[in-house]
Amino acid sequence: MFIDLHIVNMHAMLKMGDERMALAKTRSHKHFQLDAGKLKRAQRALRAETETETIERALDAVITEHVRNRLTVEANDRFVKSGVDIRDAYGTLDK
Repeated sequence: MFIDLHIVNMHAMLKMGDERMALAKTRSHKHFQLDAGKLKRAQRALRAETETETIERALDAVITEHVRNRLTVEANDRFVKSGVDIRDAYGTLDK
């Protein structure tokens, strides 16, 4: 079975908490000087049709990764604070 992961719509992932994707009404017109080659590579990697869509998808990916990292840190902190006793079953950590 073949699954193409590149077509995952990252916009759906941003509906966590208060972080929501900007609507067309809240968009602003910006001018940037970007590396054309890097933009084209990102456009192909993200399978975006336009440069604007490329930038939006890239920003969505960064925001999603940030949320994922924050949730991981919070889960790790809860685990450490839980007081669970962790044993080295194989005795390799003391070496």
